[in-house]
Amino acid sequence: MKVREVRNEPEQKEAFQVRQQVFVEEQNVPPGLEIDELEQEAFHFVLYDEDQAVGAARLRLVDDYGKAERVCVLPSHRQSGAGRLLMEALEQKALEKGASAMKLNAQHTAVPFYKKLKYEVTSDEFMDAGIPHFEMKKALPVKGGL
Repeated sequence: MKVREVRNEPEQKEAFQVRQQVFVEEQNVPPGLEIDELEQEAFHFVLYDEDQAVGAARLRLVDDYGKAERVCVLPSHRQSGAGRLLMEALEQKALEKGASAMKLNAQHTAVPFYKKLKYEVTSDEFMDAGIPHFEMKKALPVKGGL
């Protein structure tokens, strides 16, 4: 499996197709909430297994941190390391852009996954698109540090 940053329209379509399958079809998120006005300011990523898109995510830079959003993996590829690969790509891009930390809003069921990646819960539970979430954060290594 390999993560690629979206560089063209076909790759963007593949990212949106994976997000549609996971968020809209599987989790019943309204389509109007899934694709939003922030798409243009985000870096988009697609995870491929050979030539099939099986995961997607986007990264926005907000203040001095990277915000991981819309992180998803098709059911067929969960528990395979796919999510970790996506998050590593987002964190690397955030570092390249000068971010000192990462932030995300994790669905309640995804909190254990993010904890394995060293994210810490930093909020009480809140609802987003009818799904319980928690804000989570992680400091990124300082450039040039040990």
